[in-house]
Formats: sequence, C-alpha cells, structure tokens
Amino acid sequence: MSLGRTGFYWHERCFWHDPGAIGVFSSPGEFLQPQPASESPESKRRLKNLLEVSGLIDELDVRKAPPAAREDLARFHTGRYLDELDEGDRAQGGDAGDCAPYRPGSLAAARQSAGLAIAAVEAVATGELTNAYALCRPPGHHAEADLGRGFCLLGNIPVAIMRARAKGQVRRVAILDWDVHHGNGQQAAFYDDPDVLTVSIHQAGNYPLDTGFFEELGEGAGHGANLNLPMPPGCGIGAYRYAMQELVLPAIGGFAPDLIVVACGFDACAKDPLGKMMLNSAAFAAMTQQVKALAERISDSRLVMIHEGGYSEGYAPLCGHAVIQTLAGSRISVPDPQNDEIAAWAYQSLQPHQRALIDNWRQGWLRVAPF
Repeated sequence: MSLGRTGFYWHERCFWHDPGAIGVFSSPGEFLQPQPASESPESKRRLKNLLEVSGLIDELDVRKAPPAAREDLARFHTGRYLDELDEGDRAQGGDAGDCAPYRPGSLAAARQSAGLAIAAVEAVATGELTNAYALCRPPGHHAEADLGRGFCLLGNIPVAIMRARAKGQVRRVAILDWDVHHGNGQQAAFYDDPDVLTVSIHQAGNYPLDTGFFEELGEGAGHGANLNLPMPPGCGIGAYRYAMQELVLPAIGGFAPDLIVVACGFDACAKDPLGKMMLNSAAFAAMTQQVKALAERISDSRLVMIHEGGYSEGYAPLCGHAVIQTLAGSRISVPDPQNDEIAAWAYQSLQPHQRALIDNWRQGWLRVAPF
C-alpha cells in the first residue's frame, strides 16, 4: 500500500504524439510557415524534467500504466469514432474532427494518455493512493463521444470516471476544469447525470465557441449538475480567487463527491500564447491547496489531477511544479522568476465587472443547484 503518498503517472509514449507543423493554427496553409504545433511535448517533458532536477519526483510514487483498452474507451466513445481513429492512424493520420490533428502513432499515445488517467483514478478511488497527478498527453477535455476537438483525441477524464463507476470504485464524482478553454468534453459526457458534477472556469468565448455558457446547467436528472464560469478575458489572481471562494468551492462542497478530479490546464497563466488570463504559478498552487483541503474534508482526501492544456514551454513547467509540490505537501520548491512580476501587473485585483458577473452567477446557481 502507498497510502499517504502522491502518485505521479507519466509515460514517454505520450510525448511522441505528433500533431504536425501547424503552429498556433488548426491546420497548415500556403502562407503559414511550418512550425511545431502549440500542443507540443515540450511543456510536459520540461515539467517532468523539472521534477527530476528539483528532486521532487523522489518524493512521489512514480508509476507507469498500460494503455486504455477498447472496452474502456467504448464506454464514452462511439465505435464508429474509434474505428475512424484506428483507420487514420494506420494510414496517414488526419484530423479527428475539429482542430484535432494527428499522425501515425498518435493513437498509441492517446491510448497511453487515457491509460494514465484510468490508473490514477483507480488508485485514488480505491484508496491505494491519497491523491495523484497524471501527466497526460494528448490532452482530453475537448474530446466528445464521436468527435476529436481542440488537440484532444480521447476523453481521458470521462473514460477514467466511467470505468471507475462501472467497476463500483466510486459513485459520486466532481470534475473541476480550470483549463483556460471550456471543458466541453466532460460537460457532454455527463450532462444528464446527477451523480457527476462538472464545473468549468474558463475564458469566455475562447474555445470552443459554441459551448461554455452559464446557462448550460445540465438536462433531465442532471439539471443543476453542470456549472460554467465563462470569465472575461483579462481575469487575474483576484478574479480567480473570488470565483473559487464564492462559487466553485461551495458548489463542489455542497455536492459532496466521493472523488474530485481536476482537469489541470496551465493555459490560464499569464505567459500562455492561447489564453488571455493572468495567473502565476502561486495562483495555481493556491487553487490546488483549496481543492486539496476541500477533498480532505468531504472525500477522504481523494483527489486526482489530470494534465490538460498549457502551451508556454517555459512557464507551464513552473506552474506544474508548484501544483505537484502542493499536492504532495512537499517542501521542495523551485524559484519562479516571473511570479512576483505577474502578481504586480495592473488589474490583478478583482475588478467591479468581474465581481458583478460572479455574484450574478452565484445567485443563478443557488436557484437551480439540486443539493
């Protein structure tokens, strides 16, 4: 038994996924000079390397995991979609739907990524580990049942949660997605499910353009178990702090899940090329501490963090190290030379329009929350 230690799941195979030379775009073009895709392995590999160099990895329970089986993927994804991915992977690759390019070999990486999420959720749900971090790539929070979206081929979190529930390892789950883009994949997977609370705090109108509005509250028995906080561009530490304290944490606490899963993207950081938010590494550590404390109070400390976006190769690793240090309760830290400078930027404090939005959402949520 490893109870009391923090699990860290990773696999080199995940770093080998190649979306092609598309830069920050969804596909190459005649006047777009080829460059590595924003969703590259470097931000993830550099995080793993930073854990090695700092020594923090030696305090973690480092684990590999088998790739996800077809049976597990099929609980969420349609057979047609899985067949199309397999055919494309054996041919020349392609696009899995909406800005989800892949090459031969990508499906093996995606199945490995989902396998890491499965193993992390299982170990924590069964009490083998107290908490865990899975360094997944490709990311998964945009993938839908029959469609790849936003660099995501397979829905790592829905696949892992559906498997754990099917095996009776967990019943009631809360998902918190703080990636800068909307967690549409989790929302779609559990939109009518009253036993899975999906919360997404994201930049409004970034990606996808057609989802992520507060009015999307779930349907049927799941009405009130889906919460979106579409934050306006330019939100910083004060706005995120207020949103967490006033709405996100109370919503999860009231739901009282058996397990909390965080879709842990770092693209809300101030240095990300695909987001317009202003968080620093200390802000991500603070949110982690808040969720960890909540998990200790309501779910026997069961908390899993699944790596999602974050495209600053230099800054995302510092954010990730701060999160994993906090998750593990370690004293091993690394200096962040940008942390204080970002915190000193103008408009980092809670702005009146941000407060008004969050207060309005809170009142609206209290009217529909079924718990």
